[in-house]
Amino acid sequence: MILPCEVAVKSVVPAVRALLATRLVEKNGLKQDEVAQILGISQSAVSRYTRKSRGHVIKVSDVDGIRPLIIKMTALLLDGEYQGQEFLTYFCQTCALVRKSSLMCPFCRKMDPKVEIQQCRFCLDHDLPAGKR
Repeated sequence: MILPCEVAVKSVVPAVRALLATRLVEKNGLKQDEVAQILGISQSAVSRYTRKSRGHVIKVSDVDGIRPLIIKMTALLLDGEYQGQEFLTYFCQTCALVRKSSLMCPFCRKMDPKVEIQQCRFCLDHDLPAGKR
């Protein structure tokens, strides 16, 4: 059995990190080592994210509603007074939007060939917890 969160760790999380890293470098003018420190990753990881050699297995940037969440997360990271709960809420909302877009379905199937994508509607049918929308 494959869990949606397992698939998200390999596809969605790197894609969101890539969006955050790219935004911090390109829109906010930070250096890669500064972004690495903010995100808690290596400078080489930031470089791979911004060069699109990592974190681009799926294209999450076009999913409706993602852009405002990336902007909010970036603002929290830049604020210096990082609010963990708020950031995590936005990150989970981002992941939920990606799940609802069906972008993860091919990866679920690849990770577990027994998954019948046409019959699996878990990600499509499960909303965010109340108060997190």
